[in-house]
Amino acid sequence: MLVIATCLALLGAGWTVVRAAQAKGNLARAAHLVAQLERQARAGDLAEARRTLAALRTQTRAARTRTAGPGWWAARHVPVAGRNAVAAQALVRTLDDVAQRGLPALLDLAGSVDLATLVPRHGRVDLTSLASVAPRLAEADAELRAARGRVAAIEVDGVLDKVRAAVTAFRDGLDRLLSLTGVAVRAATLLPSLLGAERPRTYLMLVQNLAELRATGGMAGAFAVLRADRGELRIVRQGAAATDLRTFPRPVLALHPAMRLLYTDRLGTYPANVNLTPHFPTAAALVREMYRRRFGQTVDGVLAVDPVALSYLLRATGPVRVPGGRTLTADGAVATLLSDVYLRAQDTGAEDRYFASAARAVFDALGSAAVSPRTALDMLARAARERRILLWTADPRERTAIAGTALEGALPERDGARPTVGVFLNDGSGAKLGYYLRPAVDLRITGCRSDGRRELTAWITLRSVAPRSGLPRSVLGLGLAGDPYTVRTNVMVFSPAQGALVAARMGGTPVPFGTGAERHRAVGVLTVDVPPGASRTVEITLLTAPTPEPGVATRPHLWLTPTATAWRTSVGPDRACGRPR
Repeated sequence: MLVIATCLALLGAGWTVVRAAQAKGNLARAAHLVAQLERQARAGDLAEARRTLAALRTQTRAARTRTAGPGWWAARHVPVAGRNAVAAQALVRTLDDVAQRGLPALLDLAGSVDLATLVPRHGRVDLTSLASVAPRLAEADAELRAARGRVAAIEVDGVLDKVRAAVTAFRDGLDRLLSLTGVAVRAATLLPSLLGAERPRTYLMLVQNLAELRATGGMAGAFAVLRADRGELRIVRQGAAATDLRTFPRPVLALHPAMRLLYTDRLGTYPANVNLTPHFPTAAALVREMYRRRFGQTVDGVLAVDPVALSYLLRATGPVRVPGGRTLTADGAVATLLSDVYLRAQDTGAEDRYFASAARAVFDALGSAAVSPRTALDMLARAARERRILLWTADPRERTAIAGTALEGALPERDGARPTVGVFLNDGSGAKLGYYLRPAVDLRITGCRSDGRRELTAWITLRSVAPRSGLPRSVLGLGLAGDPYTVRTNVMVFSPAQGALVAARMGGTPVPFGTGAERHRAVGVLTVDVPPGASRTVEITLLTAPTPEPGVATRPHLWLTPTATAWRTSVGPDRACGRPR
């Protein structure tokens, strides 16, 4: 609509103006219908969604017709101003292509898939249904990707701001849709092989304990071994990482020198430390080898979940009774697993056994007939987006397919248009106080360098809601901060790819920080102690790599450790820089 409104000011008098105004009305109605269609699709009301789509297609086709013909051809060739007409026409055509082909294919697919076949029933997933969906999903995804390519090719240099904004808005909307279809295509393609369609598979599943923070979430506590055979899923072994995998005298795999510098050899010798790095593929390979050495079995992959992910799944299963413990509910599971269990348990072994029982209870409940398939899939997707479910597989083809998704748990080695900053937390207390931590971060572009680098500033705040007394020894642990109720956290800040860390301040005063590098990113490490009821804010100054397009406005992206309580985040606003001198 913004594009057509802009063209009204450029095309002059005559019938072209009249038809542009009509097209503007078509697109205004189309925008309303798109919002309506999204609500209906999310609610699963496919009958109403089809009627809305039919109306939407009528509007986009009319807009396309009204932005064609000799008047628009002439407008395209007006010096300078013609760029706006070219961009407008290309955008309207692509909008219509998506409405005529991409969206109908997705709705047809949604109507033909029984969601109940996509979640376990009596411990088995219907792989035949999954396999039949994959080619059609791929076709719809390809149509949308082609549209995204056409939008990316629209020349916006020299066009009016409203034209540029309209192109950007549609591009971003397609990106959001493609993130969903891309995940769906990967899932439909990968799940049959992951679930043992070709041969039985075994997976080591770790439950990350967010009470003792690690970069990917939490220390590996309980574990389970899953066996998948032609869609049937079973837990065949359970244990505790600390007692069953134990400590090794030397790293079980060769460590990259940069990782040894950052994390020391303990990264590869103790299962609780394999995820001091935020790079889940490294953590998975290490714990897989630890398991092989202790049990003589080489698993096909490693899966990680956390208590928050389990709480999401409980929204689909309903309350679950844990043998020998309380009933787990969606609203209470996190507090039960990360706090209450320590107040009741007599020893560390009891805590680990309860974690294992809780994971099995939720796993078993997912296969019951009472589960809502739509809710289960929505909650699995939410947990994956938040990186509360991570997956590594030994199959190189499967790793390639997972690459770049949230499931992979790998901070990319290169940034795209948006510089990515990582903020990761590792417990330094030797305690289980992570449940009481409330993290926040504010990230902004705060300057432009003459060499084309952007300057970013991150304000990282850690607040503790821990009590001042009354916690058992199992929570207070080693008390490495001195006061056993003080939360000590090793904060790792990863610069944008090929970027740098410039300075760190606390309370306006420069503070020293450890330095290193991982996966083409500079890494700074600071130790922050937060007493009960207090908060501490660290200010970090970073630089991006020189950007080839400094004049393009961009907004940085954050990659964070998943915590028991979600981070409060603020990012932006978008900012462009001038040309480097």
